[in-house]
Amino acid sequence: MNTKPERTWLDRVREEDELLQRLTTETEEALRRRAEALKEGKTETGSIYQVAKLTGHTWPTVNNAIKKYTTT
Repeated sequence: MNTKPERTWLDRVREEDELLQRLTTETEEALRRRAEALKEGKTETGSIYQVAKLTGHTWPTVNNAIKKYTTT
């Protein structure tokens, strides 16, 4: 005999909404940490171009990440 109540569709939607919110928060935090590392790479190598070349990204990708997720 099953005494555990079944989760309703609404319960499942709420659970997934909570999961998506946690993932969004974790993604934002990872993007900030990554941008800080890219910024450190810029300081170490002397240029965004070098960071892009070493990481396999385009320079606009590196530049935009640094601008968007770090402070000056």
